[in-house]
Amino acid sequence: MRVVVQRCSRAEVRIDDYAVGRIEKGFVLLVGITDTDSHEQADILAKKIAQLRVFEDADGKMNLALNEVGGAVLSISQFTLYADCRKGNRPSFIRAARPETAAPLYDYFNDTMRTQYNLRVETGRFGADMKVDFINDGPVTIILDTDDL
Repeated sequence: MRVVVQRCSRAEVRIDDYAVGRIEKGFVLLVGITDTDSHEQADILAKKIAQLRVFEDADGKMNLALNEVGGAVLSISQFTLYADCRKGNRPSFIRAARPETAAPLYDYFNDTMRTQYNLRVETGRFGADMKVDFINDGPVTIILDTDDL
């Protein structure tokens, strides 16, 4: 599993000009799933994201986690995180999990953040054409990959 974590001051996802998810301070997550991912990888990333200390404390140091600042999550499924661009100019997405595998794992990942870590999690819609608008605060962008954890 691969997740791009972006600290934001606000974020919104729209489908057909209708806002389906919206948060203020928190994280925008772009979530990529490959065919070998399992609940174990989702659990690892949910915990890491919930405990990631990238919000400023009273001294201006990145020392606080999402729950400590009253933050929320906007989670967006993103199969293109597994694009392979080594050959030619047209990416291959062969490593991205098929929807029947990826969608249930994506839902499990979001539900784990809600239930295990008491995070407010908004989402787009798996497989939909979405427009994501947000302000990256910092900017702070971190790439987490279960192959590296």
